[in-house]
Amino acid sequence: MEKILKSLKENGIKTVRFEQSNIYGVPHCRSIPVKHFEKMATNGVNMCLAFLAFDPRGVPIKNTGYGEEIHYADCKAFPDLETFQILPWCTDTARVLLEGEYNGQKVPGYPRVVAKRQLERLKELDLSLWSAHEFEFYLVNKETMKPMDSDTFCLSTVCLSMYDAFFQQVITDLPKAGVDIECFGCEAGEGQLEITFHPEFGIKAADTAHTFKLGIKEIALKHGYIASFMSKPWLDKFGSSAHYCHSLWDADGKIPKLYDASSPTSLSDIGQYWVAGLVAHARAIAIFMAPTPNCLKRFQVNSAAPWNATWGPDNRTCAIRVKTDGERSAYIENRIGASACNPYISMAATIAAGIDGIIKKLPLPEGIDGEGDAYQDKYVPEGTKRLPATMEEAVEALLEDEVITEALGPEFIKCFVAAKRHDIQLEKDAIAKGKCEEWEKKYLFSSM
Repeated sequence: MEKILKSLKENGIKTVRFEQSNIYGVPHCRSIPVKHFEKMATNGVNMCLAFLAFDPRGVPIKNTGYGEEIHYADCKAFPDLETFQILPWCTDTARVLLEGEYNGQKVPGYPRVVAKRQLERLKELDLSLWSAHEFEFYLVNKETMKPMDSDTFCLSTVCLSMYDAFFQQVITDLPKAGVDIECFGCEAGEGQLEITFHPEFGIKAADTAHTFKLGIKEIALKHGYIASFMSKPWLDKFGSSAHYCHSLWDADGKIPKLYDASSPTSLSDIGQYWVAGLVAHARAIAIFMAPTPNCLKRFQVNSAAPWNATWGPDNRTCAIRVKTDGERSAYIENRIGASACNPYISMAATIAAGIDGIIKKLPLPEGIDGEGDAYQDKYVPEGTKRLPATMEEAVEALLEDEVITEALGPEFIKCFVAAKRHDIQLEKDAIAKGKCEEWEKKYLFSSM
C-alpha cells in the first residue's frame, strides 16, 4: 500500500478506477478520487452483483443468480493491489482490479476468480502456465464507421502508415501500464489489425489481456477511431481471433514441461496429455473461447479459423496448433478463441480441459501434420467432431461435459449459460425481423 500511495503522489494521480470484468469481458468500474483510495482499498467498494451479468448493451440478464434472485444486491469488492497500474492514455488516472465477496466468500461468478481457481488446481499438479492472447481487431472511423483502408494488405508495410499515430501511442503507453508490446501490424481484413504482447505467468497474463483490450479501445477513441473486438463484424470478411498461446512449466516457473526431444511428437508425456485434454473437450470449451453467436460464425471451412476438434504440429488449419522448436520455446496455440472472448474465461476453460487430460492420462489422438488440411475430410481422423455451429449447440455441448462444468463450478456455469440463452433469444428475435446482421452490429461492435 505504501508503494502505491507514493506512486499516486509522485505521478499526480487524481482518480483511481476500481475495475472489474463482467461475464462478457466488458469492464465496469467505480472511479474513486485519490484522497479516498486507501480507505476504499482497505474497506472495499460496493458493486452490484448484477454487473457480472449485464449484456454488452448494459441490460441485466435474468436467471443468472446475481440479479432478481438476490434483489440486485451488492457484493463488497476488494482490489488486488498487485494489479495497480497508472493509465497514461487517461488524464491523471490509475486503476486496480477487483474481486467481489458475498456472504463472506469470493463470488464464484467473477471471471478473475474462476481463472485463479483453475490456476490453483494446476499448481496442485506442480505446474504453472506461461501464456498470452493474440488479439485481432477492427479499427474504423468513428464518424463513418468504415475502415481507414479499402484494400486487404495482410502484413503490408505501406498499410501501417495509415495508423501511424495510433500505433505510436499504443507502443508508448501500453508498456507503461504493464503490457509489453512485441509486434504490431495489419491483418487480412480491411481495417483489421493485430498487436501481440509478451506472455506472463499465472493470472497476470489474463490481467494483461484485460488491460490491453480496454487500452486499445480508449486510445482508438482519442484518434477518432472505434476499435472493435467483435469477432466477425462483416460476414464476407475475415473474423478476428484471440489465439491463446501457452506453455507448461513447473510450479516455480523455472523448468519447462512441454518438450521431449525423444518423443515422436516432440511433446513430453504431460504435453501429450494436455493436448489430448484440449481436443477431448474442444466442443465444450468452444462456448468460452467464442462466446457470442457472432463468434461462432468464424468456424467455417477455409476461414483461417478452426472447423473441428483437431490438433497438429505447426498446422494452422487445426483447432490446436503445437509448436516444438526446443525445450524453452515449445508452446500450444489454442486457435478456437475469438477476439470477443473474455481472457479470464478463455484461460480457465483451457486449463480445465488440459488438467483433465493430465489427470486421466488421456491418449493423444492422431494429429494432422503440416502437409495435411483439417478442412479436408481425407486428412481428418475418423470420429473427429465438429466445433459447434450455433449457440444452442454450443450450450448443449457444454452442459453435456460434466468435467468442464464441475471444474468451473455450478454458480459460474448458471450465470454464463443464462447469458448465452439471453443471446440466443435476442438472435432469434432479430432473425424473425430479418435484421440479424444489423442486430449483431448494434449489440457488439462498439461494446466489445
